[in-house]
Amino acid sequence: METLLKRRAGHEPLQHITGRAPFRYVELAVGPGVFVPRPETEMLVDLGLAAVAGLDAPVVVDLCSGSGAIARSVAHERSTARVYAVERDDAALGWLRRNSEGTSITVVPGDATDPDILCAVDGTVDLVLCNPPYVPDGTPVPPEVAAHDPAVAVFGGTDGLDVIRGIAARAAGLLRAGGTLALEHDETHAAGVVDLLRAGCRFDRIVTHTDLVGRPRFATAVRLGD
Repeated sequence: METLLKRRAGHEPLQHITGRAPFRYVELAVGPGVFVPRPETEMLVDLGLAAVAGLDAPVVVDLCSGSGAIARSVAHERSTARVYAVERDDAALGWLRRNSEGTSITVVPGDATDPDILCAVDGTVDLVLCNPPYVPDGTPVPPEVAAHDPAVAVFGGTDGLDVIRGIAARAAGLLRAGGTLALEHDETHAAGVVDLLRAGCRFDRIVTHTDLVGRPRFATAVRLGD
């Protein structure tokens, strides 16, 4: 017990010490090399599930999947969904594959912003979910994050929007007309994300949603027809 307390006192995340991270109705295996899922991201899943509530067998893509928390939750709560989880980082991929074992999730290695990723399902996807790296470079973060969450899963360029720009473009290619994009972003990005999604003229009904403490944290948008 003393050893465990020392590890926690040294800012090692509790989830790394136990090797497990609860998320909605599932428990994930986590450890070095993968971003520990946060409670606020559970709300992103709520937004996504609401968007496909009326569909019998929705096609869902989780971009920047990391541990697979979002994909696992969707597959668990919508057993008829066809779920794809995309991740490029080798270390995170190991955890994603582990957390996807015994499920219907299709793990797709690769860059979520690559236009060739999942191109076989372009124009057929009902829902794209994404919790991308979005913290602006140089932003101070808690010691647990700085020392244990992989930087590639946390920081998103000078303004924090580098990956989100690519995600918006890839989601537009994947989604069918009327399909929904739901993504998480930094609290400072609300207006910027709305402008970004509006600029391409491929999304409509763009809405900002708040997190558990009332900060603007999520955006949803509906794919327009071409």
